[in-house]
Amino acid sequence: MLRSLLLTLLLATPAAAQNLDSLLARMTLEEKLGQLNLLSANGRASPEQMQLVRAGKLGGLFNVIGAENTTPVQRIVVTESRLKIPLLFGLDVIHGYRTIFPIPLGEASSFDPDAAEATARAAGQEAAAFGINWTYAPMVDIARDPRWGRIAEGSGEDPFLGSMMAAARVRGFQQTIFATAKHFAGYGGAEAGRDYNETEISERTMREIYLPPFKAAVDAGVASLMSAFNDIAGVPASGNAWLTGTVLRHEWGFKGFVVSDWTSIAELIQHGVAGSQAEAGRRALMAGVDMDMQSSIYADSIAALLRANRIPMAFVDSAVMHILRAKQRLGLFRDPYRVRTAPPNAELRAIARRVAGESIVLLKNERSLLPLDPRAGTIAVIGPLADNKEEPLGPWHTQGQAADVVTVLQGIRSRASGVQVVYAQGAGVEDTSTAGFTAAVAAARQAKVAILVLGERGDMSGEAASRSALDLPGVQEQLLEAVAATGTPVVLVLINGRPLILPWASDHVPAIVETWFLGVEAGNATADVLFGDVNPSAKLPVTFPRVLGQIPLYYNHRNTGRPPDVNNKYTSKYIDVPVTPRYPFGFGLSYTTFGYSNLKLNTARARVSDTVTATITVTNTGSREGTEVVQLYVRDEVASVAPRLRELKAFRRVTLKPGESRAVDLRVAVRDLWFIGLDMKPVVEPGTFRVFVGPNSVEGQEAVFELVP
Repeated sequence: MLRSLLLTLLLATPAAAQNLDSLLARMTLEEKLGQLNLLSANGRASPEQMQLVRAGKLGGLFNVIGAENTTPVQRIVVTESRLKIPLLFGLDVIHGYRTIFPIPLGEASSFDPDAAEATARAAGQEAAAFGINWTYAPMVDIARDPRWGRIAEGSGEDPFLGSMMAAARVRGFQQTIFATAKHFAGYGGAEAGRDYNETEISERTMREIYLPPFKAAVDAGVASLMSAFNDIAGVPASGNAWLTGTVLRHEWGFKGFVVSDWTSIAELIQHGVAGSQAEAGRRALMAGVDMDMQSSIYADSIAALLRANRIPMAFVDSAVMHILRAKQRLGLFRDPYRVRTAPPNAELRAIARRVAGESIVLLKNERSLLPLDPRAGTIAVIGPLADNKEEPLGPWHTQGQAADVVTVLQGIRSRASGVQVVYAQGAGVEDTSTAGFTAAVAAARQAKVAILVLGERGDMSGEAASRSALDLPGVQEQLLEAVAATGTPVVLVLINGRPLILPWASDHVPAIVETWFLGVEAGNATADVLFGDVNPSAKLPVTFPRVLGQIPLYYNHRNTGRPPDVNNKYTSKYIDVPVTPRYPFGFGLSYTTFGYSNLKLNTARARVSDTVTATITVTNTGSREGTEVVQLYVRDEVASVAPRLRELKAFRRVTLKPGESRAVDLRVAVRDLWFIGLDMKPVVEPGTFRVFVGPNSVEGQEAVFELVP
């Protein structure tokens, strides 16, 4: 039986036994261009797309949902097309397939690459069980402007943390399916935080800030990259030979393939750098974009240019070979159907709950209001998101279903089953009416504590979801103020996909918990933290501003010739607000406290080939077991290019019992202290380096070492 099955597969896919060069030589121009053609389906392939499959004029489909829809299409290509080259089946599996995990920004708060790898692995396994073999994730764009909705899909503002999470997610996904690092590159630098907008990024900033997570993904073996919508200083990314040729292929040695974003090749016309579809296709192909998503320009418009020698055939052959090698690497020639078994639902839910708990950031906890005692008296749960099943899924929730979501109200009622829990919605997310306030205030007055669950809808973050204001939508802040006016202690639980600006809450609400969009286990994970079953350990992967006018605001900025000085008017600051953030990068509280002492470096003098080890004693000075994310930052004191004030270079999660102390080592390879020098090449210069180790980007102990030639 097994021999018969293997023979059937070999007969159905003769390309499996052939050299790819031989296969390429047999292809017609139309078949070559077909391999570069990627189209979207609406759940299942259309009759027109099926005809393209039979004719060998399609390299892949995306948005075909379920193995019952992918398998018949794959069967047609390997039995009815001339060359029987299997298809790629893609989907935006961003933070889960059916089981939805925390959004990537929330997950980055864990500072736990192992957690990111675990959720990506689980998402990939579940997607593979439904016929998907390629995801358009991870999104590794650095984002410094929270107005940009797609900040929710990445790991925040820091290239080191972003690189660690990018590599982890690539490793996780690619245990079963191909990953795509996107959007290459600079997309997160959109001016004014407006999606698809232009970017004005210097090459130095591109190389130091925006490119490192992509390099980490490439080093982790990512199969594909997606070219971005945006231009970079006037050159669109989907037609940018410097990005895809010089940097990606030549400098980094990338062997995978580059796919455009949705119609981004056609959009070269809108950018004004191509006057026709054929010209847009020529520019993108010759820049190194191998596969055309949804424009059909390669398939429909560039054959004439090839025949007229306006595009050398070598560019087509190179692109086709990148895709054929990827399909071979994925094993599609050997096993074109690749349907896998998903992990048990209980296992997926357990991962979702654990990682969601690690992703919750405790921003404020005056008078130790949290954790709550589940037996202490009536609890009021109030707010438009308290019993909402849809919004915790967040943006890009693939096949996630609201029915699978545990709401915050459900989680609290389950955990505090011995006391009365009263609920009032108060208002909708964007309501302008205060009619529901009366019931909310009444609920708060009869309670020992009021938990207000406020924030954004899921579709207020993600693609095409830029916001010009970052306060609570609608009348939510008024609802918060009305409940707080009752005198009942208030816990604010935020559900959102970006940093919010909350001046009143930050000044007046005793406890604030940032939960992001946590996915299907949102309610259970939130209750775990509120009642102390999980001691919060997450840290902010992005800066929270005080006011909108501070944006963009990020920790790893350069100094100025006139740094802020409250005693000198003529220094870099505002006249109406401090320059400091509300909550800095790396910030997050715990139900215990941690002390830092005795920072030592293993050397006072180092060379570029050395590794510097910082050892610091961390002590749990509180009464609960807790996990601290110990963070190490470095500053180059004097350099040929103005250095950044601090740069994250290492971190470790450390769990300590009450009263326990531990010497924690954090290692930094000196070669990783590079910056882009005056000649636009990476350099590590001799001189003094200051090391900071502590709980966030603004606190900690300091030490110095000298880098010698």
